[in-house]
Amino acid sequence: MRLGAQQPASAPKLAFTFDDLPAHGPLPPGMARPAVVASILKTLKAENMPPTYGFVNGFRMVDWPYQVEILRAWRDAGQPLGNHTWSHPELDKLTAQQYIANIAKNEATLRSVDAQGDWKWFRYPFLEEGDTVAKREAVRAWLKAHGYRVAEVSMDFQDWAWADAYARCAVKKDDAAIAKLHDTYLEAASKSAVAFRTLSQKLYERDVPYILLMHVGAFDARMLPELIAQYRAEGFTFVTLEEASADAAYKLDPKVPTAGGSTFLEQVATARKVNVPELPEYSSMLDKICR
Repeated sequence: MRLGAQQPASAPKLAFTFDDLPAHGPLPPGMARPAVVASILKTLKAENMPPTYGFVNGFRMVDWPYQVEILRAWRDAGQPLGNHTWSHPELDKLTAQQYIANIAKNEATLRSVDAQGDWKWFRYPFLEEGDTVAKREAVRAWLKAHGYRVAEVSMDFQDWAWADAYARCAVKKDDAAIAKLHDTYLEAASKSAVAFRTLSQKLYERDVPYILLMHVGAFDARMLPELIAQYRAEGFTFVTLEEASADAAYKLDPKVPTAGGSTFLEQVATARKVNVPELPEYSSMLDKICR
């Protein structure tokens, strides 16, 4: 039996996580940054979701100091915060030491808003974990030495890609186009769930507890109630990042380069020379809509 394999659970488990706090992507007319996160927090509460990590980039507060209140609102709602680097750099373009310095620089912000919280969870921007194995292992060694755990991603439908298109269509007040964004967003989530579940079965002969990558964008906030309902209808139950990450599957370090970024399951597939199921592609449509 493969590493991490066990008897299949009755329902797949899914942990939501949100990147890019306090702000992500362009806004539609009339919406302010705090309202986006307030909407997400309202939905998480209404849907009785478990505590949900939000991963922070501190550089935002340099030009917009008020956005620290968004982080405090997240924390005050009982949601934990994690480290997403100071300035959201690409690890592929930095040395390991430059990247490590960027992680460390973000700690002052996290400490100031969540001094007692368990914020030593790290999410790699762009899912770039090192374009060489040496760089990958250098960053991981620092994270481990400083008490961090890696918040891997094992389900992703490129939710961020709808943000620009939504803002453009909102400016044009194009309701038909926004309806198309609505439908394709949910379609992408559903098709990606099938693809990642298929890959998990190939690798582990079971569903691992999945860790979903989301962002604090305006369209994500709008779609979140329906997205949660769709995952429920597809049989998912919701767990915390800690619970999902405790699964034996995540103990493996695939030790593969991730130039351009890749999810944890894709890394394991690369290490084991397993083909990855085709993921849905919407970039062309999203780039053209409402131009």
